[in-house]
Amino acid sequence: MTVPALDILFEDNHLLAINKPAGILVQGDSTGDKPLVEVCKDYLAAKYKKPGAVFLGVVHRLDRPVSGVVVFARTSKALARMNALFRDKETKKTYWAMVGNRPPAGASLVHWLKKDASKNKTTAWSRETPGALRSELSYKLLGEASGYFLVEVNPVTGRPHQIRVQLASIGCPISGDVKYGYPRANADASINLHARSLAFVHPVKKELVKIDARLPDTDFWKYFKAFE
Repeated sequence: MTVPALDILFEDNHLLAINKPAGILVQGDSTGDKPLVEVCKDYLAAKYKKPGAVFLGVVHRLDRPVSGVVVFARTSKALARMNALFRDKETKKTYWAMVGNRPPAGASLVHWLKKDASKNKTTAWSRETPGALRSELSYKLLGEASGYFLVEVNPVTGRPHQIRVQLASIGCPISGDVKYGYPRANADASINLHARSLAFVHPVKKELVKIDARLPDTDFWKYFKAFE
């Protein structure tokens, strides 16, 4: 697929943050499709006229059909420190999800999740289960428009497909997410899950950084542009 122009949200000597479009990989896989990290390396090489290989570390990932904030590290020092922030849960991640069913009143959800790598799918249990990892998030309803509901989600843990499977487990699969029970796919194979913001203490400057990503310009998200 054609890679769209980069929507750069934050850039300094240590970090680069991008508003990732749905459909783009963060890091390469068996498909051979060019991932976002390589597109960003090309951008840095051209902007700063770097003759050799460009270092850019992948700090975290978003699923291919998900859009929103992705942060890369431009130095090995920044990568190590950002990895520690994510590992020690010293970041605040906020997602917006569009669902077709009204969720129960805002609450915390705890499930035990286990991913089947062969199917690239995660299963949730409501109680402790061998091989499954405790997973937690909180959410609240932000609004309703045209039969859809906008939910703000703050994950406490960072498990594969966590938001997708936990919302599906309460009867609220994300719009377009047929893997977890939504009845219709989006035409562009995206799902309506957006990494809206990421906040953390800068790994070098030690200042609070909060990065917000605009919603995609799609027919679905237009209903909730007023909430930005």
